[in-house]
Amino acid sequence: MTVIHGKSACTGIAFGKIRYFLRNAFQVEKHAVSDPEAEVKRFEAARGQAVAELAMLYAKATKEVGEENSLLFQIHQMMLEDLDYCESVTGIIREEKANAEYAVNETAKRFAEMFSNMDDEYMRGRAADVQDVSRRVLGILTGTTAGGFQSDEPVIIAADDLAPSETVQLDKKKILAFVTAGGSESSHTAILARTMGIPAIIGVGEALNEGWDGREAAVDGSTGEVYLEPDEDTVSRLRLKEKKDQEYRELLEQYRGKETVTRSGQRVLLYANIGSVMEAQAALDNGAEGIGLFRTEFLFMDRPSMPDEEEQYEAYAAVSRIMQGREVIIRTLDVGGDKEVSYLKMGAEQNPFLGWRAIRYCLEETDLYKTQLRALLRAGAQYRNIKIMLPLVTGVQEVRAAKALLEECKQELKAANLAYDPDVQVGVMIETPAAALTADLLAKEAAFFSIGTNDLTQYTIAVDRGNAKVEKLYTALHPAVLRSIRNVIQAGRQAGIPVGMCGESAAEPELDCSLEGLRDEVLLSLEGRDGQRVLATRKTISEWSGEQAAQLTEQAMALATPDEVGAYLHGQVKA
Repeated sequence: MTVIHGKSACTGIAFGKIRYFLRNAFQVEKHAVSDPEAEVKRFEAARGQAVAELAMLYAKATKEVGEENSLLFQIHQMMLEDLDYCESVTGIIREEKANAEYAVNETAKRFAEMFSNMDDEYMRGRAADVQDVSRRVLGILTGTTAGGFQSDEPVIIAADDLAPSETVQLDKKKILAFVTAGGSESSHTAILARTMGIPAIIGVGEALNEGWDGREAAVDGSTGEVYLEPDEDTVSRLRLKEKKDQEYRELLEQYRGKETVTRSGQRVLLYANIGSVMEAQAALDNGAEGIGLFRTEFLFMDRPSMPDEEEQYEAYAAVSRIMQGREVIIRTLDVGGDKEVSYLKMGAEQNPFLGWRAIRYCLEETDLYKTQLRALLRAGAQYRNIKIMLPLVTGVQEVRAAKALLEECKQELKAANLAYDPDVQVGVMIETPAAALTADLLAKEAAFFSIGTNDLTQYTIAVDRGNAKVEKLYTALHPAVLRSIRNVIQAGRQAGIPVGMCGESAAEPELDCSLEGLRDEVLLSLEGRDGQRVLATRKTISEWSGEQAAQLTEQAMALATPDEVGAYLHGQVKA
């Protein structure tokens, strides 16, 4: 028996034969062309055909995985219509007098590398999308048909990676599980696997290869382990686990559609983090009680120019409408750092994470910022459920400046006789040590706080979470981070404003339970695509009382190292 380790993309256990998804390879070579404009026309024709094929895929996906998940094929169409992408291809053809196949392949490499190097996991997942649409164009240019697999029985699909279009076109009745060498948890393929409820493991690397085609295997989606030629003991153990997992899933279903309440009766709000309109419906379906973080920067990325006021208004209003009156917290534009938007021309910086980004950028680019603020005000007019959140705040002056611009926007909309929410609340995302230390001052200006644990942890303990050499030091259980969070919660309590938490730590039961005792109103915002995590968090919270949480907090805060905190909390929560 051989054990291969990867990352879980969708939980569940499967047993069966491995079948490799064999993708027909494109033989892309560069050769000189005498008529570059003729090659440009070849590319445009192939691109047009690809857009038409994606429209048909959208219709197919809508029937199989729902409207919210099929929208990615509309996004793929937009990628093929993106000015930067098209100009890159045509520029290579004309400048290098090269064939269209080479130009498309080079553009795909450049764009995929750009996305892969981004710190944000969601954006890294877009590398697979640009490769997917480019392969479709290359297939049309070369006359190469798509790949697949042959099997008369359900099998475990293995591949280097699976594009969303490839996943949707597979016969779901013949799929027991997915195993891929690459991929990311936020890729559309991983999202589709979770939607279809198929166990999926990503990132196993080269350990799993074509030589295992046809061999027996067992997949544990919860641990990210693949057992090649599993022995009897392993099969028996996994069968028992499979039974327990099914029982646990059935138990969690009891919490679907219910309020989140602690054992002592304290109300907890479980919200969702989203990056697009299509994720809002998925969040609602997965049991989210509101939107705790709408990352608006994704509206500005993967396109040639800034979305205008009307386009932004339609997106924000759509989320407001989907949530049916439930609270929607929308973060204003958070670009810079690893989130590059070429048309904004922000320029290169030696240390972009500490540079001209987020609220700092917006307060200088006031025309751009006011466009977004007007759209947000208008979007909140009907349901009055939109709140505005400011990112990367370091002091009161930034909050006051943003609120002053918001008032200007109100007057402009009033003068134009356009409906808007005059009472929209403005909150602050606490993700810098400066904000955490001056939370008492910020609380006088803000209607609410939301603790961004990812960046707060990174900045507080000076650890780049994307640096493999130091990422082991990255933990929200560091005493400095816990004390910062406590300071923010206490400042919010004293000022009488709600304090929420988003980021990866919001879904950690140990941290949730340890901090419940500090809060009067608890708001946790989880990734909206993970429905089981929402239900599991609801279950864990229901098992703790406020008094127990307060005792846990007191003990945890007295410990000196992250390991001590982690061991203590894990032991107490699991007990």
